[in-house]
Amino acid sequence: MAEFKEVPADAPLASKVTVWFENRFPTAFSEYKKHMSEYYAPKNFNTWYFFGSLALLVLVIQIVTGIFLVMHYKPDANLAFGSVEYIMRDVPWGWLVRYMHSTGASAFFIVVFLHMYRGMIYGSHRKPRELVWIFGVLIFLVLMGEAFFGYLLPWGQMSYWGAQVIVNLFAAIPFVGPDLALLIRGDYVVSDATLNRFFSFHVIALPLVLLGLVVAHLLALHDVGSNNPDGVEIKAKKDPKTGIPLDGIPFHPYYTVHDIVGVAVFLMLFSAAVFFAPEMGGYFLEYNNFIPADPLKTPSHIAPVWYFTPYYSMLRATTDVMVNVFVVVVALAGLGGVLLARGGAAKAAVVVAALVTAVLLKTFDAKFWGVVVMGGAVIIMFFLPWLDRSPAKSIRYRPGWHKAMFGAFVVVMFVLGYLGINPPSEVGTLVSQIGTLFYFGFFVLMPWWSRIGEFKPVPDRVTFKPH
Repeated sequence: MAEFKEVPADAPLASKVTVWFENRFPTAFSEYKKHMSEYYAPKNFNTWYFFGSLALLVLVIQIVTGIFLVMHYKPDANLAFGSVEYIMRDVPWGWLVRYMHSTGASAFFIVVFLHMYRGMIYGSHRKPRELVWIFGVLIFLVLMGEAFFGYLLPWGQMSYWGAQVIVNLFAAIPFVGPDLALLIRGDYVVSDATLNRFFSFHVIALPLVLLGLVVAHLLALHDVGSNNPDGVEIKAKKDPKTGIPLDGIPFHPYYTVHDIVGVAVFLMLFSAAVFFAPEMGGYFLEYNNFIPADPLKTPSHIAPVWYFTPYYSMLRATTDVMVNVFVVVVALAGLGGVLLARGGAAKAAVVVAALVTAVLLKTFDAKFWGVVVMGGAVIIMFFLPWLDRSPAKSIRYRPGWHKAMFGAFVVVMFVLGYLGINPPSEVGTLVSQIGTLFYFGFFVLMPWWSRIGEFKPVPDRVTFKPH
């Protein structure tokens, strides 16, 4: 047991209270020092580094508003839509809580997308932060599940039919698909049983998993230290006497104050959306979702919420023609592998792998491969730490055309998202197919293209201009 600290009799009351708690709960104070006041972060953080703390803020907003919504919501197919209307019209400030929660869902994905993109351009996924990145992608995956399960709860037309479409996708999986879809629905159609299952996952199961992953993400980050816009490891240059990184500053109070600025700007934008445009023209809350779910009346166009639409666009792009394109790509990859492989055994293995892949592509229908493509678009991000072979972590020291590649990646995601919102068309399908090939090509070919070009010399210390 640690010895109690003594405090002078004439010490301020705040000091006496602090010492009293520290003597009785020393673990909390040691963790505070480890993760805040004695956690040294690079001194050159910029605006891109706001989004991690903002994601944590939005998570708190979602949990708090969700608790108040659950107090009045009824997870019953006959009462769910009416309970949401009751929250909006009769519960004091219920409309504000509901709009904060619905707007918060979109805000969550906005800050998480920006946070992940910052990690990509500055090399935050590179050694020694591979596990930090993996935890981050797991958070993104669970967040998608959380959003999907919550999407059904208002029991509006788009909620009902959107869930119907997404759940039916699982039925396309060979052998286990129909049973898996039945297990998810809890019935042969989306019904009261489905609503109760989704409610349980949305309110209890996935939030617990999400909180655990967030804690793991932060602990892993603080163990290896934060990256910075230069991609320079600040722990490599320490003060020989104190062992403190020369380019590091305590997270508290410097970055807690720094993040307050970002929080203030974010809350102004968030409040503007909540009070003046909570539906955001139908992108945050679709108009069809203000109509009670009707199993007998299918909407003319069914599309998921905007943050799912890039992946939904990839799903729709996977037609029979697209599968044939995949076969050609596999054949070309196999030919390239044979030319590059050394030894007869290696060449034979490449040929066999290409043939097996081509046969599998032609064996199962395009709907199944659409599900694979949609899931693979997220799964492939887990491998980013090993796909990126660039000599420089940060985009600052990469060739100019690397910046163009990352810019094109953003444009393709916007285009896929836009096409996923709109009804399918021949031109739209073709553009979606090109975008899907670019998306996967961006990652699959990264070990090759990330090493090409003339790189700028990376400095030994971080570059920082006080302001």
